[in-house]
Amino acid sequence: MNEKWLWDRSGPPDPEIEHLERTLAALRYRHRGAGFRPAPRRPWQALAAAAAIAAVAAGLTVWSVPRAPETPWQVAGTHIHQGQLLRTGSTPLTLEAEAVGRVDLAPDSELRAAAGKRLSLARGELHAFIWARPREFVVDTPSARAVDLGCEYTLQVDPAGNGLLKVSAGWVAFASHGRESFIPAGAQCRTRKHAGPGIPYYDDAPDALRTAVEAFNGGDRGAVPAILSAARERDGLTLWHLLTCVEGQERGAVYDRLAELVPMLPGASREGAVRGDADAIDRCWDALGLENTAWWRGWERSWR
Repeated sequence: MNEKWLWDRSGPPDPEIEHLERTLAALRYRHRGAGFRPAPRRPWQALAAAAAIAAVAAGLTVWSVPRAPETPWQVAGTHIHQGQLLRTGSTPLTLEAEAVGRVDLAPDSELRAAAGKRLSLARGELHAFIWARPREFVVDTPSARAVDLGCEYTLQVDPAGNGLLKVSAGWVAFASHGRESFIPAGAQCRTRKHAGPGIPYYDDAPDALRTAVEAFNGGDRGAVPAILSAARERDGLTLWHLLTCVEGQERGAVYDRLAELVPMLPGASREGAVRGDADAIDRCWDALGLENTAWWRGWERSWR
């Protein structure tokens, strides 16, 4: 082989190189001048090429994007899908589910549809009127979970993630990390992010009791005597929840005040309550006449 002919075509031509050049002549590069115009590309070809480039860049092969499953909820006749986020500006909207109930979402609210009948309120306010069986409808908030026990209620969540629940019919259970509050019609309860639900009280509770409860919910342990002093017979609901939040001598003082206001049933002993015995504390609840503990014990199992 003549190496000079290979590199700069000097010297006598090499027969082998000439034969190779003739064989590959059809593939030789030809400069296309200003007059060259590529064949027009059809729109679908351009879109297909762009999609292929995007898929390769992402390292993925995408055949189809499955849609999230539908939930029972509809807005203006259109089904809401699991994971779908709803934000209201200045206009409210209504979610309806034939087998569940109706939820009115107030302006400036943010709500996400979860699996099944569940919703998640990140901020704003909703009003729920539920006719589904108790324990089926659940609303999560940043600080607690509201479990419907056959009810109508209003739930608010502020920008910090704290909430306020007001029940107008039936019952709602507020729960977070093992802490529970049971709120009947005519009562309300606050919940705080990282702290969970607080102690509920009736809407008509004395101002002194409301103030003391909110102070206790905010971390002021010195508010216990003020709660006991302001409590009426109707406020046994508040005192029972307080009984589950204090210990030792404070628990004994709460039990004594509760026993003054509400006739205790057999099995509701002071010693057992101070010791934190679950059966004794359950008997204190039964004395309130607000359903019995057997009914309450079943509410958790259905939504978990």
